[in-house]
Amino acid sequence: MKNFNSHLYELERVRQTVPHLRFNGDISLTEWQVSARSKLKELLGLPLRRGGSAFELERRENCDGYTDYRFTVESEPGYFVPCHLLLPDGEKDKYPLTICFSGHGAGMHIALGRAKTDKDEKSLADWHHRAMGPRSIKEGRAALVIEARSFGECSVNGYGTSCTETAKTAILMGRTLIGERVHDASCALDAVLSNFPIDESNIVATGNSGGGTAAYYFSALDERVSLCAPSCSICTFEGSIIAMEHCMCNHIPSIRRYFEMSDIAGLIAPRPLVIAAGRTDPIFPIAPTEECFASIQAIYKSVDSREKCALLIGDGGHLNYADLLWDKIHALGY
Repeated sequence: MKNFNSHLYELERVRQTVPHLRFNGDISLTEWQVSARSKLKELLGLPLRRGGSAFELERRENCDGYTDYRFTVESEPGYFVPCHLLLPDGEKDKYPLTICFSGHGAGMHIALGRAKTDKDEKSLADWHHRAMGPRSIKEGRAALVIEARSFGECSVNGYGTSCTETAKTAILMGRTLIGERVHDASCALDAVLSNFPIDESNIVATGNSGGGTAAYYFSALDERVSLCAPSCSICTFEGSIIAMEHCMCNHIPSIRRYFEMSDIAGLIAPRPLVIAAGRTDPIFPIAPTEECFASIQAIYKSVDSREKCALLIGDGGHLNYADLLWDKIHALGY
């Protein structure tokens, strides 16, 4: 019988293709990481030409239990990234840092726990876990909150998201939106480490959904991250990105030719990786998430670090399981 279904044809090609750089233990993880990290950078459209990386402090605000430093950094010539560094009150010489990656939504002000509209007020009331910055302060840590490209202030309208427009344009130029977000985060981290009292040995990257995706790729490429804690974002490509509609910013041309999602964790190992997932998450389903995690476990086991990776399953849908994550992060000594 002739097949006229082009999607099923493409899907079968995926199923028959073993990723070229899948980690299989034939060489040491350290050796594999060299070629794998180089290829991932290439697929993401990295490196990008850095701007002056000039740090400019725009304002300082005293808040309840912390000080908020609003600053910008020029990550590419002519492109500036708005950021906030929340520093806990106290007399510590250095503070552990949480890099908070926002997912799709109104903008980074949600991660700061601040509302600009009535809709934001309701969002924060119903989903308090979205306020990642204040939560980091509660955990005794500084927080770096970055406005991701196409989100909030960096979107077409200065509020909400405009990923499709930016992602399409980036891909036409051999770049990706995820790669650009990783690049911006690296520049922002440079600025924070140069201007604030941060403990470079204790840096956690976290986020939910698109924010978890950014945290995952960032941690794979920037080895300054001590622990990666993504929520509702880690799943097999076939089980999520291929299976259903997702934002354009999730798409990295040709990545499945070289990697499965679990292989990206091989660039984080043996650093700790704590993954949260929702039992009823409709867009990162639990069965392929568990399948992905089994492959991640095998990678960590190969370097005697199985105890450094964990999958935490919350009894809910697509949300940031912050309580589960922070309990495990602290249990691992961070």
